[in-house]
Amino acid sequence: MTTKELQHLYWRTGFGLNHSELAKLKKKSKKNIVANLFQQTKNYEPISIDLSKYDILVTGNYKKLKKEMGAEALRELQKESRNEVKTLNVAWIDRLKKSDAVFLEKMTLFWANVFVCKDQNIWFIQNYNNVLRQHAFGNFGDFVKAIAHEPSMLNYLNNKQNRKKSPNENFARELMELFTLGAGNYTEKDIKESARAFTGWTYKKRAGYYLDKKNHDFGEKTFFGKTGEFDGNDIIDIILEQKQCARFICSKVYTYFINPTIDSDRLEELTEVFYKDYNIENLMRYIFKSKWFYNEENIGVKIKSPVELLVGLDKVVPYQLSKPKQGMYLQKMMGQILLNPVNVAGWKGGRNWIDSNTLMFRMKLPSIILNNAVINLDEKGDIESTFDEYYKKNKKKRKYLKSEVAWDSFESQYKKASPEDLKNTLLLSTIHPDTEALLSNLVVKNNRDFCIQLMSVPEYQLC
Repeated sequence: MTTKELQHLYWRTGFGLNHSELAKLKKKSKKNIVANLFQQTKNYEPISIDLSKYDILVTGNYKKLKKEMGAEALRELQKESRNEVKTLNVAWIDRLKKSDAVFLEKMTLFWANVFVCKDQNIWFIQNYNNVLRQHAFGNFGDFVKAIAHEPSMLNYLNNKQNRKKSPNENFARELMELFTLGAGNYTEKDIKESARAFTGWTYKKRAGYYLDKKNHDFGEKTFFGKTGEFDGNDIIDIILEQKQCARFICSKVYTYFINPTIDSDRLEELTEVFYKDYNIENLMRYIFKSKWFYNEENIGVKIKSPVELLVGLDKVVPYQLSKPKQGMYLQKMMGQILLNPVNVAGWKGGRNWIDSNTLMFRMKLPSIILNNAVINLDEKGDIESTFDEYYKKNKKKRKYLKSEVAWDSFESQYKKASPEDLKNTLLLSTIHPDTEALLSNLVVKNNRDFCIQLMSVPEYQLC
């Protein structure tokens, strides 16, 4: 495989390759490389942050705790537990940077923008994140059912308020519009009837999902032309029978892993593969083993998401922010805070990542992180009220980002690399003549400086 083909594969299944990794992989066949990528995905390891400080909130009796601790102290502890979502954000970024099963983590990131969810209950959202990871390569039908039972999703889309006497249609609507079929591929009656099937699907704070039989509608429903005493699982099974479900998911896979512009013939090809058994791993294997995936038109055509950009920098030059939670500020500036989606439709991606402000910030990012450049932390407002409080506590201090950069690791990786090697490693897309002229006129003193310069050109924003 060529350098471009290898970088293309590893940007789609992860966050790129460094020079040493490229050298090793060039000695292997595509068949073995792809097989190894999938073998690594078997190393499932859930993310688990330390929540022992808050065990009392889960195991204790609320009225008793309020009496023993006092209302204000209890509220403060609850508030602290909600702030642990930021700790989970940091843990997830760290996992993306360091995981040996990076393809599994990339798939988890993909599914997080399909089954979009947001929750301040740290126990529930951590479990939800691990459900995405656990089912990332499994059977899609089982995946949807698992998602439908998750307290975070039931809370986010108001299914806790979905009762027999007064059905709430929010979850049923988004299940079809955003998760499985796409807008226009169902009727309003389908929404109403499926909402009835999900009545009583709720959760308890200490026990997770349970079926509230008193509020569940056990009567007959008619959905996509079928009639029966359907519950939510039956509804999902009927949705899976619709070929449009396979086509809809394949369209999302296509724009994320192949090309933002869909080739309709290729999409139908993938739909046929996926519709047979809804096996996610089989679909992904088919894509990465195909010849057309490596065609020139699919390489270097995708704008990196903010998270891809942040983690991709680390792949080349390992770094650690001195205050890791400030990484949320960088995510905010570029429009993608993990665990904090903009809405239930998720991040639009593609060209939506870029405007005049974000492009300039993204091009400055390598200097900000790798050279400890000072940057105004107030220039784009607050991330959220609780993050605002963090800065208020430090308002008298100079506000800047500081990072610990492993330049020794970079030097050992690239000590034998020429400037041309470095350029070929970092830039995948076609280089604009203006950029080529700029790079040609640079006086390259060392690979360290040239690396930052390469990461600061517009072409580095593409993968």
